[in-house]
Amino acid sequence: MSDRSVRLQALKHALKERILILDGGMGTMIQSYKLEEQDYRGKRFADWPSDVKGNNDLLVLTRPDVIGGIEKAYLDAGADILETNTFNATRISMADYGMEELVYELNVEGARLARKVADAKTLETPDKPRFVAGVLGPTSRTCSLSPDVNNPGYRNVTFDELVENYTEATKGLIEGGVDLILIETIFDTLNAKAAIFAVQGVYEELGVELPIMISGTITDASGRTLSGQTTEAFWNSVAHAKPISIGLNCALGASELRPYLEELSDKASTHVSAHPNAGLPNEFGEYDELPAQTAKVIEEFAQSGFLNIVGGCCGTTPGHIEAIAKAVAGYAPRQIPDIPKACRLSGLEPFTIDRNSLFVNVGERTNITGSAKFARLIREDNYTEALEVALQQVEAGAQVIDINMDEGMLDSKKAMVTFLNLIAGEPDISRVPIMIDSSKWDVIEAGLKCIQGKIGEGGIAEGAKSGQLLVDFSSLE
Repeated sequence: MSDRSVRLQALKHALKERILILDGGMGTMIQSYKLEEQDYRGKRFADWPSDVKGNNDLLVLTRPDVIGGIEKAYLDAGADILETNTFNATRISMADYGMEELVYELNVEGARLARKVADAKTLETPDKPRFVAGVLGPTSRTCSLSPDVNNPGYRNVTFDELVENYTEATKGLIEGGVDLILIETIFDTLNAKAAIFAVQGVYEELGVELPIMISGTITDASGRTLSGQTTEAFWNSVAHAKPISIGLNCALGASELRPYLEELSDKASTHVSAHPNAGLPNEFGEYDELPAQTAKVIEEFAQSGFLNIVGGCCGTTPGHIEAIAKAVAGYAPRQIPDIPKACRLSGLEPFTIDRNSLFVNVGERTNITGSAKFARLIREDNYTEALEVALQQVEAGAQVIDINMDEGMLDSKKAMVTFLNLIAGEPDISRVPIMIDSSKWDVIEAGLKCIQGKIGEGGIAEGAKSGQLLVDFSSLE
């Protein structure tokens, strides 16, 4: 059995025994070192043509002593799981510094450094092995929303581009020796779905399979991600990855995170994680919440049975992690609930079909073959009025909307992508799940790459001839 396999078995055992501790904020600790431009450059990048200060991922190459020291401090504080310093180690994010070609190396070396520090700590405490989570950050772009308010259908990144970015990063993390992959700080679930697709593709290519941790971000008191999903809808959208844990991090402090963590604990059929900020930032963007304050809130989470894994995000330090570890040490880990089998879909909001459900109303008027008006509007490129058709369907009680663009004189794939991108910017429509209806697989595939919600798994089957996604009640227990 390989060392990685041994660690995986140890991780699964530890999750049954206790609440595991994740490390804390990396950026917060880097700031405490007050590094200057030369620290980031080192000798290797002394003549780099642009400023690189602030490129924290680069420090695994130029100041590994700093990053390794921070990682060791978190392990000494009680962390079981160490995150790699690779949050921005993708081509999209590294383009800000013109360092796209360094991406693979950054992920390999970020993983190797964390692996070295974790293994050294395991030698000190062989009865408490330490694990390394390879971090995939959200990138600086969003696949579900337009950055141009005047052009809601525009996207500055595609699903396929994100898959390419995440594939390269994942391969580097695996080569560097991580034990699991952490897809974190998810503000757009479509980005996360691209990351999941990339990670699983790498697993298939390399013949390995590591656990996947997924952690989303609730951005404000509305309880939604930046791209508009509720907590349960987010879980429904990524459950197909069968992650070892689902959780929430960043954006909010622990107190503000509580109701959404409770909801996730009730709904998720896997382990639950949380690594919140140290409260909310002050007017200077700094965090004032002391370790004891953060730990007190998180202790109540543990007491309430919400937690399997807990750590810290922005503003947290080794002091916070030590206080959290001590606070939750006396509590049993959350028991994974027995979630009844059902067809669990989502748009921006969840939609569940089970044996207690009555008829499901599917809006068919956004179907070129079923509505002469809709067909005319699409042929005329009048998407504004076409969206009104979709809105009328939802307002009239459609719980799912069926979208079909199959027409001989139409570029069906382009029309499907255009319409779905526009729908994503209309929360009154996109709150319900979408049924992609086509006889052409390339149209279905293109449509799937535009939707952050969940349109099928378990209770959904693809029609053998028409390609339409149908509700199959026979699969429900």
